[in-house]
Amino acid sequence: MNAALQLAIEQALQQAEHAMQERRSADAFRWLERAHILTQRQPLLHARSHWLMLALGWQIGDYREVAGQIPRIFAALLFSKIWVPIGNTGRSKISAFRPMPVPEELQKLLVNDDQNPSSR
Repeated sequence: MNAALQLAIEQALQQAEHAMQERRSADAFRWLERAHILTQRQPLLHARSHWLMLALGWQIGDYREVAGQIPRIFAALLFSKIWVPIGNTGRSKISAFRPMPVPEELQKLLVNDDQNPSSR
């Protein structure tokens, strides 16, 4: 993984956790969605983004989010290297199979990582 992508993932996860601590759920979900898009091909980090979405769902009493994240955690661990719906934000309100547009700034990070031979 290239340094810029790694830094962006760390920042997104840290910002999400900070927003969760401050009970700013909308901000936390935005950061987690960003982290999810960036980590889709990395099983442990991908599962971590889903775990944090589950924890945030629990924190705000959104049990649909909690229930939807449980199978996504297992799928992230099992299928991230095989197939992912590119750009999917990872939320339970979105089909787990639906590809979505990747924001341009994230595309640049992901394209640079795909071109980095050490990321494979």
